[in-house]
Amino acid sequence: MSRRAKTAVYGVLCLLALPFLFPTWWMVTSSLKPVNDVFAFPPSLWPTDVSFDAYAKAFELQPFARQYFNSMYIAALVTIGTLAVSSLAGYAFARIRFKGANFWFVVILVGLLIPSEVTIVPLFKMFDAWGMVDTHWPLILVPILGAPSVLATFIMRQFFLALPGELEEAAKVDGLGRFAIFRLIALPLARPALGAVAIFTFLHSWNLYLEPIVFLSSSEMFTLPQALTQFVDAYGGPMWDIQLSAASLTALPVLVVFVIAQRQFIEGLAHTGLKG
Repeated sequence: MSRRAKTAVYGVLCLLALPFLFPTWWMVTSSLKPVNDVFAFPPSLWPTDVSFDAYAKAFELQPFARQYFNSMYIAALVTIGTLAVSSLAGYAFARIRFKGANFWFVVILVGLLIPSEVTIVPLFKMFDAWGMVDTHWPLILVPILGAPSVLATFIMRQFFLALPGELEEAAKVDGLGRFAIFRLIALPLARPALGAVAIFTFLHSWNLYLEPIVFLSSSEMFTLPQALTQFVDAYGGPMWDIQLSAASLTALPVLVVFVIAQRQFIEGLAHTGLKG
């Protein structure tokens, strides 16, 4: 492409990106404005009087630091657990031949068709019987063993199907067992798929809302999506400047994770359509 054509393409892409970037820009800049200026007309793209008071109040009105830590460590544990389960399951379905493999894989995929709202009541009764209500265990176990892990298993299976069979044959000649082949050969080659699964899983756990409001009742146990709804005044109205500042802090880890792993994310999605 010529330089003029590239300039035109990038210009069009920048225009198309504006509807996606503007809400984030408005959220961050409005969090720095006094509450009376948030909905001022005409709106300003940059605050005339920058103030960080709303950020300080977010930590004063609630145990926001504790809630931030709750979301962070839950998302980390869910991501690690899902990577372990999905990589092992995906490798087994892709590279190990056993009776009924395709049938059981289809059965697992059916789990994606069941809405979480359908299973939330039975799950609540089960965790209540186990004494795990108002703890973080449901938020950790359900994603690792539920639908998010099914999608991750599908992505990993598709990636492992694309690996040449000669790699395993050469490893067997060298005396490696099945688990050693998985750990030393297949898993290092699956970094793009692991990156895609990690981003999907982290985002799902970070943004989880239904399960926290069902299983958690004390503010010290809240996660961030649930905590954002608690910044209200005495009449139940939203405290816009504080909500926007808390939302800006909430979006920060998501941006960091995507920037770090965006290359693996794109490569992982590209490999999910390959077949061995």
